[in-house]
Amino acid sequence: MPTTFIEHVNLTVTNPARTAKLMQHLFGWHIRWQGPARDGGTSIHVGDERLYLALYAPPAQAERRYPKGRPLNHVGIVVDDLDAIEAKVAAAGLTPFEHGDYDPGRRFYFLDFDGIEFEIVSYA
Repeated sequence: MPTTFIEHVNLTVTNPARTAKLMQHLFGWHIRWQGPARDGGTSIHVGDERLYLALYAPPAQAERRYPKGRPLNHVGIVVDDLDAIEAKVAAAGLTPFEHGDYDPGRRFYFLDFDGIEFEIVSYA
């Protein structure tokens, strides 16, 4: 196991609980921590024992600090069963798109409820 890895990605979302529920549904992750966050916002950390997404929402009256999608292009997540995850994405009411089957693996993308793009890839 490498000693250097990405521990978490912090994303600003409109509803951390809704996004955490989606991640739990898709990937079997669990909530590692939740509570108050900077500037009066709220945050939920959802993932596994090694890595997680930090889902942050500023207070309702605050403006977003960063334009959506800039500079983030997408979050890539490796899964064992690409077809099963795609079915879960569709069941959640989201639309898989841009399917690719090229070396070294298969992949598709989807936009979550906030327009954040996720790339789901399988090397199986």
